[in-house]
Amino acid sequence: MTDGPSLRVLSYNVHRWGDDRAALARVVRACAPDVALIQEAPTWWGTRRKREAMAATFGLRYVAAAARNAILVADSTEIAESLHWRVWRPFVRRRLRLIATQLPGGAVGGRVALGGVELALVVCHLGLHIRGRQHELDQVLKGCKSFNLPYLLVGDLNEEPGGPVWDRLVAEGLTDLGVDAGPTFHSNNPVKRIDGALLSPGLTGRVIPIDSVEGVTREDLAAGSDHLPMLLELSPDTPATDQ
Repeated sequence: MTDGPSLRVLSYNVHRWGDDRAALARVVRACAPDVALIQEAPTWWGTRRKREAMAATFGLRYVAAAARNAILVADSTEIAESLHWRVWRPFVRRRLRLIATQLPGGAVGGRVALGGVELALVVCHLGLHIRGRQHELDQVLKGCKSFNLPYLLVGDLNEEPGGPVWDRLVAEGLTDLGVDAGPTFHSNNPVKRIDGALLSPGLTGRVIPIDSVEGVTREDLAAGSDHLPMLLELSPDTPATDQ
């Protein structure tokens, strides 16, 4: 734990809230986040109602969303100036002889105060088209920078480290918090790290190992979603001082 102010952030692809909802809720509640940045939030009929119901099972409050990304907060946390934007992505993905469609992309972010220091939290879910992801990331980073604040960017990047998306994030000067965190997909037999958590200069943070969180079990992780969550603790580089 840090000595100064800190923010507990959970990044989680919840697989459209379509697996074992009770197991998923137990994982999120055990993680006790101040903010949950959700990918693959439920959509279609009754979208907002479903997301509010999901948040309630987590003990959190639904704040904002874009496409299938959502921000949920604890009662003690306030998100200001939430921004959401559509992200252009190729509609058709071709791989070998198969053709598949992709849902429209998006990203959502908001401003939060941490010990007198303001920062932005942004969540995205990049697509399956290898070149399309690079164009999507350009749009996501533009949104991150629009806050004019230090920021945390999290999401399902659909790409393993060493790919062009990760290379671009390194070139942007972002710190990969999950470099030693291990694979995140598939939850019942993790072999790939395709989920990311990256910090801009001005912030420090760490990944809290999910297997160290009391109340989180491997059985619930495997049943609740096809991805593993990333639990983060953020703090400012320099604590704010009284003026």
